[in-house]
Amino acid sequence: MIEKQDIKTVPLKGLQVFEAVGRCGGVSAAALELKVSPGAISQQIRKIESFLGVTLLERNGRTMELTHWGRLYHQEISKGFEQFALAEQILERARNENALVLSALSSVVNKWIGRRIFDWQALHPNAHVRIAGRDKEPRMGFDEIDFRISYGSDVLQHEHYTELFRDWVVPACSPALIKGEAPSAARLLEYPLLHVEWERHFTPYPSWGEFAAKTGAALKESTAGLSFTLSSSAIDAAVNKRGIVLAQMSMIADELEAQTLIIPIDIRIPLQESYFLAWDRAALQKPFGPAFRDWLVSISRQQARLSAPPKSVLDF
Repeated sequence: MIEKQDIKTVPLKGLQVFEAVGRCGGVSAAALELKVSPGAISQQIRKIESFLGVTLLERNGRTMELTHWGRLYHQEISKGFEQFALAEQILERARNENALVLSALSSVVNKWIGRRIFDWQALHPNAHVRIAGRDKEPRMGFDEIDFRISYGSDVLQHEHYTELFRDWVVPACSPALIKGEAPSAARLLEYPLLHVEWERHFTPYPSWGEFAAKTGAALKESTAGLSFTLSSSAIDAAVNKRGIVLAQMSMIADELEAQTLIIPIDIRIPLQESYFLAWDRAALQKPFGPAFRDWLVSISRQQARLSAPPKSVLDF
């Protein structure tokens, strides 16, 4: 009878440390990620070197680098840690299989859908929705995202999508800024102006230059003022009496109702592109998935009507 031999394996903690050193590119970087001291990292590396009987790290000037054997070993154990990460993702997806995850641009979350989602929750109290504000487009089917509100051509990287609405911008400011004045377009441009400059891969946000051209008012060639990459940040600055902003209608409904913002002159300019809703096909197989998509489309149609200029000023 063949006796069962003891199988000795490298301690998992040591493998975790070595994997981090190779992936992060050094002892110090691995120590920061694992929140331990560089000395503790070195101690774990020495333990697995002693166990394996090979040198995994060697000093090169002021840095430590993987040896030839270290690179070979790291290449193989990395596969195992990638499998660990995949297993964790599968478990997370299974745990949240009844939850709906909606991703949207940060300003859209902060000023639009993050506010409207309470209406959905009131209609479907048993539904669980998680909202993720992120500017980078997710990978449907890979990231833990069921629905995505995208802007413009970014939606083309997704397989399933539909148009939501085209938003319009309008001058908005704190009532305390203009102190009861009813300024003309020309007078409006004399106040401090807040600018929104989106990241370059988006089509440009409507500018004060466009507003001046639309109204026939004069605008200084180099109008001073603060610029923001997030529409929501510019709106918050306007609420705090820092200036007048060309604000998206979809994002200032609450401020208008609370009268922390007013529209001093109702002249609106459309965004160059629309917002879209994309989804993972598997999302429609989840409880509440189809209903959630239909609700998003429905409130977007409402928003399209609210954002567009009244018929009386369409030909301004």
